[in-house]
Amino acid sequence: MDLFVASLLVVCALALGGRDSMVIAGLRDRLGRAPLLLITGCGCAGVSAAVMAWLGMIIAPLLPAGAVRALIALVIGLAALDLARPVRVRQPTEPTRSLGAMALVLLTRQSGDAARLGVLALALLAPGSAAALGFGGGLGGAIVLLLAWSRWGQGLARYPLTAWRRIIALLLALCAVFIGLEARLGVF
Repeated sequence: MDLFVASLLVVCALALGGRDSMVIAGLRDRLGRAPLLLITGCGCAGVSAAVMAWLGMIIAPLLPAGAVRALIALVIGLAALDLARPVRVRQPTEPTRSLGAMALVLLTRQSGDAARLGVLALALLAPGSAAALGFGGGLGGAIVLLLAWSRWGQGLARYPLTAWRRIIALLLALCAVFIGLEARLGVF
């Protein structure tokens, strides 16, 4: 239960203002509040979180403990880089109403973003709890997409999401350095 909540909170914190939520907000502005858009987005969030939790469950037992910690540091560092990158989402001028196309776009946006990398890092840390981590990550991603679908849109620019993402990126980079030093040198 603790890892479920941890995964939910990690994904909520890392996905705020992400590329997938910007895509959902843009499609909502153009297509209206179509419930199938929200259902597709939530399904994609669940699938991407489950895949990352499954990857962590498969990879962690194959590596020695020091290599797992080094991989966790690498994954957290990649998440920090993703958060530090500016979010520039080009909205389609004539978006398709195809749910398959929307799902493909959302899955590609979510496949390596910071939130799903956070689920992977947690799954590498606790590979026996992959199901709880996948469910928590999927629910966290769905919550952020629900916010993007229902509340944001035109008013998204007034929230300080860029500053939030940069602060979290800095904190994640520090965590990656400390975990990497511990894995390599056993300093901490």
